[in-house]
Amino acid sequence: MGMMKEFKDFAMKGNVIDMAVGIVIGGAFGKIIGSLVTDVIMPPIGILLGGVDFANLSYVLKEATEAAEAVTMNYGVFINTVVEFVIIAFAIFMVIKAMNNAKKKEEEKPAAPPKPSEEVMLLKDIRDSLKK
Repeated sequence: MGMMKEFKDFAMKGNVIDMAVGIVIGGAFGKIIGSLVTDVIMPPIGILLGGVDFANLSYVLKEATEAAEAVTMNYGVFINTVVEFVIIAFAIFMVIKAMNNAKKKEEEKPAAPPKPSEEVMLLKDIRDSLKK
């Protein structure tokens, strides 16, 4: 029973839950970027390059036969994936840069002056009493 409690404590920590949420959001973000690259960015680039559809770019390694399909190296899909990666990496870089800038601004704020010790407060009270 101790191991189950230990696992429950681990799984319910904030860091693990934050990580799980991050993974789910990251997966959805990856799909959005995939669609952006495949459906929005690459078609105009293909048109500029003479009507090339990157998804269909491939090199035939072995021609198709009646018994088997062709074996191809789909380098167009690879190009799409590389573009997706670059966009995702840039977006993550911008988020981390913004977080670092926010953290740096927090650190630059001057700290509040330390509260005087009890001895100093007592001495001030004595001084004020003597003045009266």
